[in-house]
Amino acid sequence: MTSQIEVEALDEAQAKSELARLAEVLAEANAAYHTDDAPEISDAEYDTLKRRNAEIEARFPQLKRSDSPSEQVGAPVAEGFSKVRHAVSMLSLANAFDAEEVAEFDARIRKYLGLGPEAHLAYTAEPKIDGLSLSLRYEKGVLVQAATRGDGAVGENVTANARTIADIPHELKDAPDLLEVRGEVYMSHADFAAVNERQSAAGGKTFANPRNAAAGSLRQLDAEITRARPLRFFAYAWGALSAPLAETQKGAIDRLEALGFATNPLTALCDGPDEMIAHYEKIEEQRATLGYDIDGVVYKVDDLALQDRLGFRSTTPRWAVAHKFAAELAWTRLESIDIQVGRTGALSPVARLQPVTVGGVVVSNATLHNEDYIKGLDSKGAEIRGGKDVRVGDWVQIYRAGDVIPKVADVDLSKRPDDAQPFIFPTTCPECGSDAIREPGDAVRRCTGGLICPAQAVEKLKHFVARGAFDIEGLGAKQVEQFYQDGWIAEPADIFTLKDRYGTGVQQLKNREGWGPKSADKLFEAIDDKRKIPMSRLLFALGIRHLGEAASNLIALHYGDWDSFEAAMADARGLSGPAWDDLIGVDGVGSVMAGSLVSTFAQEAERASIDRLVAHLTVIPAERPDTADSPVAGKTVVFTGTLEKMSRAEAKARAERLGAKVSGSVSAKTDLLVAGPGAGSKAKKAADLGIETLDEDGWLALIDGK
Repeated sequence: MTSQIEVEALDEAQAKSELARLAEVLAEANAAYHTDDAPEISDAEYDTLKRRNAEIEARFPQLKRSDSPSEQVGAPVAEGFSKVRHAVSMLSLANAFDAEEVAEFDARIRKYLGLGPEAHLAYTAEPKIDGLSLSLRYEKGVLVQAATRGDGAVGENVTANARTIADIPHELKDAPDLLEVRGEVYMSHADFAAVNERQSAAGGKTFANPRNAAAGSLRQLDAEITRARPLRFFAYAWGALSAPLAETQKGAIDRLEALGFATNPLTALCDGPDEMIAHYEKIEEQRATLGYDIDGVVYKVDDLALQDRLGFRSTTPRWAVAHKFAAELAWTRLESIDIQVGRTGALSPVARLQPVTVGGVVVSNATLHNEDYIKGLDSKGAEIRGGKDVRVGDWVQIYRAGDVIPKVADVDLSKRPDDAQPFIFPTTCPECGSDAIREPGDAVRRCTGGLICPAQAVEKLKHFVARGAFDIEGLGAKQVEQFYQDGWIAEPADIFTLKDRYGTGVQQLKNREGWGPKSADKLFEAIDDKRKIPMSRLLFALGIRHLGEAASNLIALHYGDWDSFEAAMADARGLSGPAWDDLIGVDGVGSVMAGSLVSTFAQEAERASIDRLVAHLTVIPAERPDTADSPVAGKTVVFTGTLEKMSRAEAKARAERLGAKVSGSVSAKTDLLVAGPGAGSKAKKAADLGIETLDEDGWLALIDGK
């Protein structure tokens, strides 16, 4: 699984796959946070994913995607709001997580400006309000427009709503003719509790935290709803200006205060990293008593002329950084440990807690990650929490990572009940009873039930009909979920019997709400159109762990047809022998992926489900290229060392087009080794086995013109 591989250990194919995964996950996270006001992952997790994406892009710059998360700010404007294009982009901030990274930020600034370590360089330090960014446009001192950040370039027009916020002046005196004031809309802890109480009493939706409440309140289509919500606003920046506010950041903030805006009283001037950290610690000490949520401290170069010199990266200013807080803590009793099964089959332990307030939010559940974490170990076997395990009845310290996801930080052994027993992690799935296995190097134990496991079934079915898999028109995620809940489909094979079961008779698809004769007939036709399916798409559609589209294509090309593939999986069942060696010898298929394939077909229930599906299909063999005049057709080729005239991926693709099988390892079945500089052990093994070896020029000469 590429998400668990260190960036330094990724090869190019893995890096490309991981960048695609990160782009998808972060896009979903942005939409959930900025558009839906309902975050699905913690700030800390989001920051970790963004940092991983940046590190991969730095190592493989040629793989940077056009939709790279490093180029994204916020999320697109939601439907229902008119759009506002910002005259000056509303960018995000780079993050720092400890004092060392703050010092590195200062060092980068000095290096960029050519300033020595002893040169005076002042910064402002201010609390980072956890709310919703807002830009207010004043013309001739009159508020004419208010817009959310949106994606940084285009935001939502919330002018009518902003006018209901008491902290936002409608008119300014002695202001520049054009002034865009920027800041954060937030809700105090007391007001948040009162809003949730009213919502609950009225049978409405309650909010998870003050940030969600503030964002949801400001982004109402009815301004009267916003008026009824007690929103506040802190000003801390500006956009377009017809005249400067001041020569320094602190001076500009003071000017905004003089114009009538609320500014944060904890904003201070600091001379260098030591003073910045000291102020950070001062703010952190007061955090619990501020009455509103903050999630860090923002440092900015104070001199605005220097800010201009420093400029911007694509999505962040060089002259500012957000120093994030560590999570808040609270103690409570662990009442039980439940096991939840995720869509990939992961068994995830959850701590059920005596409810406790952490950071202004009532917490009753916390993640326990995996069985090692419960034992007091990390994924590498090193001790965490001083090696203390977690047991039912324990008094545990809870922290909210990124102020969203609760986790267990510590255990008070002095309060452990005498009868508390070590937690025994299940080795069978609590949902379907299938074996729950833990692969070497994986921190997670997973259910092997696959499509027969109800906890996984719906998500597996959604994957089955997705683009790149069967891609059945008219049968998307929503329809699959509904059909599953109603008992119409439980596994992929059921899709291909849907017409026989629900095309005639009393209970017909055409009689369901949202369906009619035409739409029902269209769906049945679309299903019939997919009864003939290329082998590679069938493999990918099965949702086998570790097996993506590219690997599915490789497997299909290697084995050619479905019967040969099935026979090979049966022969490789013991994870040894010629069939196993042949499987792991396929270039791009390692032992982890191969083990996942073999395990899937070795599970009786899973295999039976696949067989029921295949009985309804005509599986089209992989199309092999015309290699009648190819000098390497049918040969097994291994590339090693550094290729200087083409990339490894290009060399591999050309070999496959010429009908060769490309393997990642040298064996007695290898016909040809192409060795560049630094060939190492593979070249030695090829020589020992008497295998023909060519350098890159020899390889190009061999396939010249092919």
